[in-house]
Formats: sequence, C-alpha cells, structure tokens
Amino acid sequence: MRKLLFISLMLLVPDWGSAQTSVSLPAAPVPSEEQAMNALEPGPQRSPSSEAGVSPEERQVPNAPDVTMFPHSSTAPWWISGQTNIIFQAHAPFHSPYQGQNSLHGAGEYKTSLLGTLFLGYQPHRNIRYNTDFIADFESTGGRGLSQALGLAGFTNLDVVRNPNLSSKPYLARGEIHQTIGLTNETTEADRGPLSLAAQVPVRRFEFRIGKMSMPDVFDINSVGSDAHLQFTNWTVDNNGAWDYAADTRGYTVAGILEYDERNWSVRYGIAAMPVVANGIDLDWAFSRSSGQNMEFELRKSLLHGRKGVTRILSYVNHAHMGSYREAVEAYLNGTDATPQITRHEHFSAVKYGFGWNNEQEITQDFRIFSRFGWNEDQHESFAYTEVGQTVSLGGDLQGIRWGRPVDKIGVAFVSNAIKRDHQNYLKYGGLGFLLGDGDLRYGRENIVESYYNWHTWRGLFFALGLTHVDNPGYNRARGPVWVPSVRMHVDY
Repeated sequence: MRKLLFISLMLLVPDWGSAQTSVSLPAAPVPSEEQAMNALEPGPQRSPSSEAGVSPEERQVPNAPDVTMFPHSSTAPWWISGQTNIIFQAHAPFHSPYQGQNSLHGAGEYKTSLLGTLFLGYQPHRNIRYNTDFIADFESTGGRGLSQALGLAGFTNLDVVRNPNLSSKPYLARGEIHQTIGLTNETTEADRGPLSLAAQVPVRRFEFRIGKMSMPDVFDINSVGSDAHLQFTNWTVDNNGAWDYAADTRGYTVAGILEYDERNWSVRYGIAAMPVVANGIDLDWAFSRSSGQNMEFELRKSLLHGRKGVTRILSYVNHAHMGSYREAVEAYLNGTDATPQITRHEHFSAVKYGFGWNNEQEITQDFRIFSRFGWNEDQHESFAYTEVGQTVSLGGDLQGIRWGRPVDKIGVAFVSNAIKRDHQNYLKYGGLGFLLGDGDLRYGRENIVESYYNWHTWRGLFFALGLTHVDNPGYNRARGPVWVPSVRMHVDY
C-alpha cells in the first residue's frame, strides 16, 4: 500500500512533462475503415494502443484532450513510451458450503496487482514500402489476484500472473522484428504505436513478425473488448476464453507470424512455442512435437451503412504434451488412480483444436458493440490460457461525448463460459486443473457480467471503477454468486 500511495502522489505532480494532443495499454482506438481497429495483451497480457483509446478522428479535433504524460513524435525513427496499471479488487463472503485446493475463497478478501511496462522501438530506415521495426518491451508485475487467480475460468483481472511464485523482477516481455513489404505505392493511414512505428503503410502488403511476443498482439483483436487497462479486465471478455493460445504463464511465447493485407480484408498465420507443462514458464523448443498454430481471416466491412465494423474468424491447433480428461477419469473409476490426475495421462504431440468468431460494430459516433463466440474440443487438457471449452460474449461501450468528456468511457459486457462432459466429470470426481478444482462439481455454466466507468483525469492519468457479478464460479452451482468491485489507476507516459 505504501508503494501504491507513492506512485499515486508522483503521478499527480503537475510538471511531469509537456502535454500532447499505448501500449498504451490505454483504451482501444477506433481505427480507420481500411484496417482493423487495434488494441491489444497478461499477466495474461497487456494491450498496446497508440493514444489512450482516442480515435484518429478525435485526435484531429482542435483542443482534443491530451492522453499521454509526454508528447510522442509522429516522425521520429524511434518510439519510447511506458505505462503503469494498478488494479484493486475485492469480494465479500459468499455462499460456499465447501471448497477445494483450487477454489475461489468463500471468505472475503482483497488484492492489488501492479504492472509496469517500458516500450521501445526503432526504425533503422524510413522506407514506407519496405519498413522494418525493432521492438523491445520490458515489464514488471507485482501484487496478487484474488485467491491467487484460482477458482474462476473467467478470472476478474487480466494483469495477474498465474504463478504467484514468480518474482516481480523486470523481464523482457517482447523482443521482435516487424517487417513490412509493400506491394503497391498507394498508402493508408496507420495507428503509430509501440508494436508498429509506421504512420503510413501500403494498402496491399505483407507483414512478418518474429521473436518474443504475445499472440493476442495480432490475433483476436477487438477495439471494444481487448484492453485490460482502459476497458474490461476479465480474462474471457478481453480474449476468447476458448482460444488456448500458446503462451508461458506470463502470456508470452516465441513465434513467427505472416500476414497479408488488402484494402478491406486480411489473412494471417502464426506458429508459436507451447509451454513444457500446463501454465508453465518454460517453453518447449521442439516445434516438431510441440507448437501452437493459429489462422485468422479478417473482413473490414460494416453491417451498417456509413459505420465501421470488423469481423474476424479464428482457428487454432495446438500440439503439446497434454493429458486426456477421459483417460484420467477412467483410470480413477477402475481404481488405477486414487484421484483423477490428468498429468499421469499426458501424451507427446496430443492435439487440441478450436475456432473463434469475433465482431465489433460501430452503431453511432460514440457507441460501439462487440461479440465473440469460441469453441474447442475440450477433451485434452486446458494448457496455456484458461479452462474453457465454449464461450459466448457480448457487450459495448459508450464514449463520453454526450456529457462533455470525449475520452471517458462506460462499458458493460456479458460472458457465458462452459466445459464439456469429460472435463466436467474430471472436476466432479476431484481432479485439479491449473485453475479449477473445488473437490466436487455441481455443474452449471459460469456466467459473468462486468461493467466499468473509465475517467480521464489529466493527460495520461486515468481512474476507473468496475463491478463484476459471477454466477456459478468455477462452473459450480453449489457456490456463489460473487460480486467483485474494483478500482483501477492507469498512466500512459
């Protein structure tokens, strides 16, 4: 708490730097129609955006509010920015007749998470058609999540690292090369930011990324529901919960991504290293036996005339040393295992696959909605993100133009998560996943409603109040419901 008070006082000192009209992990900006609206990332991921959720149209308005502590050059060959994100969450005691090793605690509790990131980028030459970016981001995470981030498939704080034993020592989050190869001299405006330094890009182009990164930097982006720092904070609202994307416990991996962009559509493919064990910090470098492959098609076409809209179709296939829920249950029922233990039934090159649908649609100048649907086979072990076999979510945000605060936002989202029969039986008989395990399971869908108001206070300083309601935490009808209020402070430098 002393650290939190010190940071808050420092941020309120008025002479930190000159004004200017993320990653930023600020709010998700509204992109141009020619390209996807971009926001992003852990603990699971952070979300870079170029300027705190302010659209290009807003930035062109005279006297638009400043949204970073320091001005960012639009022409310099380098990029330097940073962000700080602090989230306080709590819950009161709730109905809990029993709980297990991986349960959300039934007694009241409160926790604070802290995240700081330094974003660095450099363009060695200034050729719009053949542009190269070198990107290096350093990050530090501290604090804790409620119940050590256990007991919920849709956990309430995306900044929480899922292994509480990891230190808060700074580490390299991203270290990648981003190469653009243009196929035409015609260009379109791009949102310059920490993951892409170009302000103009060819309309038709290839983009290639290689190095350490987070897969949600590029895949499953949604400008209404992808930014845990100025929007929603729930794992299964900011990402497709059924997408078990390749990542270590901090949310990063080593990957290569190839993307082709046309005027109104894009297609991308990525291959990434999987962790050695479920929710592990170490990656398996033997791509011949362990990898995560991701494919996505993006169509930038609105459902409403004169408005912006994007639809993305995602598929993925993971190969890893994963266990089978059915085998673990059968071994328990025939007496081979005293309790279901999926790690005793792991196989090299086991295959897990799934699909996702993602849409964002502008309704009016200041009101947008989004929706996602996700499905995976859920027979093999949840391995890298969270324990979800099927998810459906929808929500929206309203910009504060109507009450004279154009950078403020209010948002509401609903998400319903589910698991399949083999996974249900595994938890019912006392099995433990890397997130869930009440010792018994009386199954019901995990239904979550999250709301927030994000208040732009001064330059790059934002405060937000949030409230989350969870029915059937950890898919258990015997426990809950749970109310989780939150307070968030975010700073963009």
